[in-house]
Amino acid sequence: MDDPVIRALSGLTPFTVRRGEAWRDDRALRWVEAGSADLAVICDASLGEPGSLAWAGLMPVVPAFARVVAYDRAGIGASDSVAPLTLSSQVDDLIAVITEAGNPPSILVGHSLGGVLTQLAALTHPELVAGLVLVDPADERYLAALPPDEQQQGIDLGESVISQHAAGTLPSTVRSTFAHHAQQLTDDPQLQDLILDAYVSCYATPSQARMIRDEHELVFTSLTQIRRLRAVGTLPDVPVVVLSATTGRPEEERRVWTSYHEALAASIPRGKHVVLADTSHAINQERAPEIAGAIKSVINDIRGTP
Repeated sequence: MDDPVIRALSGLTPFTVRRGEAWRDDRALRWVEAGSADLAVICDASLGEPGSLAWAGLMPVVPAFARVVAYDRAGIGASDSVAPLTLSSQVDDLIAVITEAGNPPSILVGHSLGGVLTQLAALTHPELVAGLVLVDPADERYLAALPPDEQQQGIDLGESVISQHAAGTLPSTVRSTFAHHAQQLTDDPQLQDLILDAYVSCYATPSQARMIRDEHELVFTSLTQIRRLRAVGTLPDVPVVVLSATTGRPEEERRVWTSYHEALAASIPRGKHVVLADTSHAINQERAPEIAGAIKSVINDIRGTP
């Protein structure tokens, strides 16, 4: 079976890229993985983005020292949709992937919304988590403080994506949106096209196109639930690296967001906070080597090696 995602990723890395899946309630959660080490690194992406491609920059590096698993949340990329979509369903899905793919305890890597979900998984199932790498993770306090018009922007973007899908113009938008990422991953124009073809395939169905709107709605209706889960749980005493961006938001907003990251890292005995200069929120695209380095640092901490 032709798989545009596997074809694109296979062109980026010398390691064999494989599909994996877990079944929950008659629906499939799917991921891509590479590497053969027992220790697994489970990666969860930002809002509305297929994890199988969001973490493409890790595929040429991490399999040399760990097995990397890049997971598509329900309704995104290759994973089946779920109804209703809830915060609990997303956390439970991530736990299912860790259990099925990860040979737990595993290292969890989460970007933005994925950074929230990996923390919630660690709060509710600490026994499954060996370490955390949080890549400019979202924070419910920051999101709750956004003015209503900014909260609405994500919903409006999602509605636009749905309209473009119905009109048949979405593939062009997807290719334009991720063109810079493809260029960052490779200088080969043919491989860049394969990467963009893979992204288009991840937004090909109406349910895939709806997920940008649906996840934006989910985030802002779940802020109270996220606060409640944090209030009753404690992150496990494991190695944690929190990576912060520096650009892409007004300076004061960025300072507040980064202060939450600093406090989070300081609240964990083995927490580290790293600020990446001249980097936007898309750290997964812009600074994959630093993310791989953070993963390796967590592994060394776990193993007690320098």
